[in-house]
Amino acid sequence: MFICFPASVASDPSQNLTGIWETFQNCTFVDLTHTFEPGIPHWKGAPDETVETLYSYKPGNGTLGSGFYMQDYSHVGQWGTHVDPPAHFIEGLRTLDQISPREMILPLVVIDIHQKVMENPDYVVSMDDIRTWEKEYGPIPQGSFVALRTDWSKKWPDQDAMQNLDAEGIAHYPGWSQDVLTYLYENCNITASGHETTDTDPGLVVSSDKYPLETYILSQNKYQVELLTNLDQVPESGALVVVTFPKPRDGSGFPARVFAICPE
Repeated sequence: MFICFPASVASDPSQNLTGIWETFQNCTFVDLTHTFEPGIPHWKGAPDETVETLYSYKPGNGTLGSGFYMQDYSHVGQWGTHVDPPAHFIEGLRTLDQISPREMILPLVVIDIHQKVMENPDYVVSMDDIRTWEKEYGPIPQGSFVALRTDWSKKWPDQDAMQNLDAEGIAHYPGWSQDVLTYLYENCNITASGHETTDTDPGLVVSSDKYPLETYILSQNKYQVELLTNLDQVPESGALVVVTFPKPRDGSGFPARVFAICPE
């Protein structure tokens, strides 16, 4: 059955979204997600992923020939590019299944500090960096997703390079800062944030097994995404980000598929 809409309805995006879909066909889609597998960089307290083939097209190597392909995956929720819901750190706040789909398609803001990180791997984003962005593009949009571009993802999948330990075992990698996060979440009311490193906090802090900045974000009842990639391929302003992930009941974290939709 075909339903014909009046021209006035068809041209109204609040009643017909086909035009938006057609617009997207002329956009550039950028995958911001690492492919995950056993052995990828991960938090030191997490076990490695295991993958077992249960059924294969033909029998062999201990598998049952079934005419289809099925694997069993075992990994922690915080694996690869992943989403951290508030409940990951804060008891009683939202779990993955309580995050609304409305929070998964957002304006994308990219704060680029990669040149400063090249000069100093311990660099943390500053309010001067935020002011520079706002001078160029205007106020950080309310409800947006703010991603911190450091180009640290270019070290993937080398765990040693990602951690960048010195002779004393202290990690040296960039991160967020409290004043910037406070501004973004409390003044700009952003929906979520993300970064390319394994942690929200810089390596110098994480080396002491402390996570104050991650605790802060999640205490705002907002989510974050860790281990993003390809932020060098998206504009600092004007794109959309789509953050998708499964919906496990009471989920404390899960691998995410994140991509940007960018103007042509």
